[in-house]
Amino acid sequence: MGRPGLNRAAVIAAAADLADEIGFDAVTISVLARHLGIKSPTLYSHVTGATDLRTAVTAYVLDELADATSAALSAGEGRDLLVAYADAIRDFARRSPGRYDATTRQRVPPAEAGESRTDSVDEAITAGRRNADLALAVVRSYGILEPSETYAVRLMSSLIHGYVTLELAGSFAHSDPPSEATWPEVLDELDGNLGRMALDRPH
Repeated sequence: MGRPGLNRAAVIAAAADLADEIGFDAVTISVLARHLGIKSPTLYSHVTGATDLRTAVTAYVLDELADATSAALSAGEGRDLLVAYADAIRDFARRSPGRYDATTRQRVPPAEAGESRTDSVDEAITAGRRNADLALAVVRSYGILEPSETYAVRLMSSLIHGYVTLELAGSFAHSDPPSEATWPEVLDELDGNLGRMALDRPH
């Protein structure tokens, strides 16, 4: 018999919280069960296994990240939007490092031929598309069009997520200037590159 009040949504939310405490990779069925004060078999009435758990957490936190960055869309366009968007991602990562880790690594297993996908996989794909659409909105605000927009999104995402990931890992902690000082400069460079890509579009 399961714990009263415990359901799939509560399990996934608890796993996301635990990821912030101990790291995403450390969240396993047995660790989560102990955290919840239940036996491991009880969790299997809410998730089908470790892959389902991790994929469901990924979907959950990708939606949270999309909610956080959606607010940036009111910042206008071009550089103002870029800075608001990038700051929202950085703030999310600093506030929730375990959650952020789940968003930056592929956790959605490919479906085998003839195999139906689980709900968690569909949810993760949908949440991932939300984030992709938000990134696309940022580069399109510069006036960047196809076929350059895919490259622009990849450039922007690589720079933002790469900087934030290295910063969280402490890679910038032992050198000057501090990462706080260079973050705006990095965004200035990115803004300049995106602006040039817009100017280079065919007329």
